[in-house]
Amino acid sequence: MVDFNAMLAKAAEAVDQELEELLPAGQELEHRLFDAMRYAVLGGGKRLRPFLVIASGEIFDIEMAQCLRTAAAVELVHAYSLVHDDLPCMDDDDMRRGRATVHVEFDEATAVLTGDALLTLAFEILADRQTSSDPEVRTNLVLGLAKAAGGHGMVGGQVLDLWAEANPLDEAGTVRMQRMKTGEMIAFAGEAGGILARARPRQRQALRMFAHDLGLAFQITDDLLDVEGSAEDVGKATGKDAAAGKATIVSMLGVDTARDRATLLSRQAAAHLNHFGDKANPLRALCEFVITRDS
Repeated sequence: MVDFNAMLAKAAEAVDQELEELLPAGQELEHRLFDAMRYAVLGGGKRLRPFLVIASGEIFDIEMAQCLRTAAAVELVHAYSLVHDDLPCMDDDDMRRGRATVHVEFDEATAVLTGDALLTLAFEILADRQTSSDPEVRTNLVLGLAKAAGGHGMVGGQVLDLWAEANPLDEAGTVRMQRMKTGEMIAFAGEAGGILARARPRQRQALRMFAHDLGLAFQITDDLLDVEGSAEDVGKATGKDAAAGKATIVSMLGVDTARDRATLLSRQAAAHLNHFGDKANPLRALCEFVITRDS
């Protein structure tokens, strides 16, 4: 029986230690930026994306040091996106992970620069030889993360999310927005172990398809929590999608049908892992966790 919560906690602890070492610190004149970066990244979180990197790397017996550096880079990009999403000009949130957002704790200008610094640090880590001695692997990691985070990925998805406040999307448009905003980064994290291992294209494709379905299930569950969860449990304000008039899969299909959709996507995600046998059991456990979580 896989104790997923224990696995997730162990991976999160290892990633947090890696982030602690990789994030800048000190008393230079720019230390306020360093303080804000550490505040944004080390303030908790489940570390699901880093877990995906580590678990996919373990399928191929990749050295943990390489997995942790790649996982840290993914988490830095995720943290940057949260810092910027929380700004008044975007989602205008005052609470994240149960405490004040970066622009509230510091100020808006510092929050913008914090996101910039976290994003660039992520690529610095991936480009470093310590992440992989193979320059082609490093290049593919940088390329993959750039695509997942850029205009055809997370950033483009955020643009669609903002646009949809005044121009409601249909179901297909909403799924596309969610795939870009959330799914592409999750897909990269799930494929990262295969990139590190120089895995065969078929293996990498299986991991990517797994992570794509998982990402959509994750986003639907997120939308369900926004409808049903409390700010105390979720760690951020809830009910904001409805207040902003945003169309979500939940608002279109209803709570029960949306939950069924998330369950189906989770099962599809797990089916893509059949090729990897028992080594993929941690990822299979993640499929169940994603749709049953309460935060």
